[in-house]
Amino acid sequence: MITAKARAVDGPDQPFRAAEIKRRDLDTHDVLIEIKYAGICHSDIHTAHGEWGAVNYPLVPGHEIAGIVTEVGSEVTKYKVGDRVGVGCMVDSCGECENCRKGEEQYCLKGNIPTYAGVDKYGEPTQGGYSTHIVVTEGFVVRIPDNIGLDAAAPLLCAGITTYSPLRHWGAGPGKKVAVVGMGGLGHMAVKIAHAMGAEVTVLSQSLSKKEDGLQFGATHYYATSDPDTFGKLAGHFDLIINTVSASINLDAYFSLLTLDGTLVNVGAPGEPLSLNVMSLIGHRRSFAGSMIGGIRETQEMLDFCAEHGIAPQIEVISADEIDEAYKRVLASDVKYRFVIDTSTM
Repeated sequence: MITAKARAVDGPDQPFRAAEIKRRDLDTHDVLIEIKYAGICHSDIHTAHGEWGAVNYPLVPGHEIAGIVTEVGSEVTKYKVGDRVGVGCMVDSCGECENCRKGEEQYCLKGNIPTYAGVDKYGEPTQGGYSTHIVVTEGFVVRIPDNIGLDAAAPLLCAGITTYSPLRHWGAGPGKKVAVVGMGGLGHMAVKIAHAMGAEVTVLSQSLSKKEDGLQFGATHYYATSDPDTFGKLAGHFDLIINTVSASINLDAYFSLLTLDGTLVNVGAPGEPLSLNVMSLIGHRRSFAGSMIGGIRETQEMLDFCAEHGIAPQIEVISADEIDEAYKRVLASDVKYRFVIDTSTM
């Protein structure tokens, strides 16, 4: 067994504490990664606070992981010691169902194994990237291109792929008008990626406080949703809307912004159910969809795309002692735009 330093939380209202966790000995296809950086995702906060169901505490969150391979199993072929690699939101799946065979492991019909707050094939609870080391089967490890820093690469493993996947699937590109709801960790990546894909990008945010950033990231237009005139001005305007916020919104108001055959895709994960009037969809053959990260093949594609186009998240690197404060700041929307933990401070 391998001992790793980590930061764990013991309950929904508890602060993070220093801990030691055990990582399994390497199986034949396993890779041992020395984690250099771990991003903080809003999902970490939801889970740590017990907002998405029962949690088996103590919990080590973190599914935006970037590091260096330090050891490989006897039958590993994809990676070698010294490689720059990443791990995202899942560490395994059944590999046999229809969705897994299509490379859509995130939609494994038997349920993928999440990087933390899950149970692995050995029957042990999974613990995430707020730690110094992790052991992962090679099929769920991706290669980080040399021109992306490991600190900036970490958030791409969730925020990057969560926005890239629906933009790619619903055909964002030249001639398409794409709106991004929210300008946080997910939203700012959606703007950058959609712009690089060639779409005309509009940001829809509660206020204009981040307008300068949004335009710099590639948005052509920026509107405040708190302005009652916004929805009238933009009625029937967008081919695709990506909703990145993790709070309840008036879906019907946003449906009114879609063109004929337009689609609103939800990637944010609010803690409460959303309601809608189906007539908002029927009237113009509009669609409401959801999307969750991407498969391993698509995650690698996203990393290569970001490397090619010079795309990286805006980050603030923090020490492990600052995790609790970072959580508070995320909830207060006081981060531009993603916290990344330097795991050498564990």
